[in-house]
Amino acid sequence: MSFKNFKCVPKMIFGRGSFVQLDTVLDAERSDPSDFVVFLVDDVHQGKSLIERIPAKAHDLLIYVNVDDEPTTKQVDTLTEQVHAFNTKRPVSVIGLGGGSTLDLAKAVALMITNTGGSAMYQGWDLIKHPAIHHIGIPTVSGTGAEASRTAVLCGPVRKLGLNSDHTVFDQIIMDSELIAGVPTDQWFYTGMDCYIHCVESLEGTYLNEFAKAFAEKAMDLCREVFIYDHAEKDDKLMMASYMGGMSIAYSQVGACHAVSYGLSYVLGYHHGLGNCLAFDVLEEFYPEGVTEFRQMMDKHNIVLPKNICKDLPDDTIAKMVAVTKSMGPLWDNVYGEGWEEKVTDEMLTKLFRRI
Repeated sequence: MSFKNFKCVPKMIFGRGSFVQLDTVLDAERSDPSDFVVFLVDDVHQGKSLIERIPAKAHDLLIYVNVDDEPTTKQVDTLTEQVHAFNTKRPVSVIGLGGGSTLDLAKAVALMITNTGGSAMYQGWDLIKHPAIHHIGIPTVSGTGAEASRTAVLCGPVRKLGLNSDHTVFDQIIMDSELIAGVPTDQWFYTGMDCYIHCVESLEGTYLNEFAKAFAEKAMDLCREVFIYDHAEKDDKLMMASYMGGMSIAYSQVGACHAVSYGLSYVLGYHHGLGNCLAFDVLEEFYPEGVTEFRQMMDKHNIVLPKNICKDLPDDTIAKMVAVTKSMGPLWDNVYGEGWEEKVTDEMLTKLFRRI
């Protein structure tokens, strides 16, 4: 029997106001005056005060990325080409500043600078051949766990699937909870629920072990302090929950909710956080206690999910979502264990989607 030997983020800074230390971190990577850095920044920050605080030099490349839609392999390839066209040298670091989608783009671009071919070639597990460029994640929305994970989730030509690799893991993260202040309530909730759902799926899964359990239980407690008890330090707590929720699935796996939400996102374009919430709300038979508590959190924050979005969709559209969801083998293995293929039928998944 062999055990997973996974890579953690080697360096991290946590604390309110810690964003100011980014310049010092980058100085350690710049060994020559011509060395340049790539900043990928969620365009929601364009024109805001945060931009003035980014320690970009005159010869660095700052790109505003739009993540209104889910990140795609095409978007990653376009950004990579933009980096190559900017300078014949390789950058010394790629920085992602934004929510989970922006962090995933930064991870993917850092990988594709050193790996030839389109990013769709690397959708899967451990397909990356060469280490990435040094890359840093700085979340401005918390919940996805992208800052901790070994995957960059992308919608590709065939399905939504991550670039899963030890090389994907950030070399450095900066967790400054001041940066998540002012996030719109719906986005704050949907993204935070990604963390809560990570914990439920990890704790209820067949892959559960004491490592994953320790992180998931603490992250879930923090989520309750944020979304039920409205703790005064909820921004700090949510940022820590996000990281720990990401760690909980690093040594276990997500489950039914993520499998179903991948189908929703890929075919209908729903953002990951909202897609998870839409899926989780119909998964009482899988996660009864989690769904009950999730609905209490929705009520407390006056969150109203869209209803009947799949009820009257054409059969072929549902079939596409079913195919994507059914292809998530490791996720279903975490739900049912050996023999999951017999239980995850087209009929079962079709009924689930029709309820959303």
